[in-house]
Amino acid sequence: MAELFTSENLIALLTLTSLEIVLGIDNIVFISILVQKLPKAQQAGARRVGLMLAMLMRIALLLAISWVMGLTKPLFALFEHGFTGRDLILIIGGFFLVAKATWEIHDKLEGGHHEHAAPKAASYGAILLQIMVLDIVFSLDSVITAVGMARDVEIMIAAVVISIGVMLVAAGSISAFIEKHPTMKMLALSFLLLIGVMLIADGFGQHVSKGYIYAAMAFSLFVEVLNMRIRKPPAEPVVLHQSYVDEA
Repeated sequence: MAELFTSENLIALLTLTSLEIVLGIDNIVFISILVQKLPKAQQAGARRVGLMLAMLMRIALLLAISWVMGLTKPLFALFEHGFTGRDLILIIGGFFLVAKATWEIHDKLEGGHHEHAAPKAASYGAILLQIMVLDIVFSLDSVITAVGMARDVEIMIAAVVISIGVMLVAAGSISAFIEKHPTMKMLALSFLLLIGVMLIADGFGQHVSKGYIYAAMAFSLFVEVLNMRIRKPPAEPVVLHQSYVDEA
């Protein structure tokens, strides 16, 4: 144990935990938007289950490091690019994220209200299934990053557990904030589109630095916060559509 708590490992733990939290923001946003389709009484529980699934998936992948690193070996080549298992997962996950974000934007802006449609309550199992699909993509990226930054599996697992703990605390506030402000919800969905495109590009060998992506997202968020502080709120705020039953 004494060998684990060296200054080098503590620095690696702090750095990796911070990075895991940053990478986990995408996960929180996606989970927050999905669970809002559930009845109010189920939303907090679904957020916790979704994040706990993400933690368990990342730990399982860390314990199977040899298999994870094997995903970086080329399986086949196409257009002079060797596709790996990781590439295929990123491409599929990216297309899923782009399609899901586009679907949600259409549903919020052009979907029918309860008076004009026959909405049904979202299935708890279907929501968890969608969360798990994206958990796999985000977890794989997170684990490969962790393997590149730390040598001890114990340090990697500790960073994952701490980061998920922070996200569990913050998820409720982030979800409530996104739900309260329609423009934030649209921005969040736009961010998911951006991340989906980045995953697809990465899968096809066109690496885009995450620093540029997160800088653009942070600047956009900063501008919107200024808008909220400077501009007076409308007398009748925009109410986004929803094609699901908001049961108690």
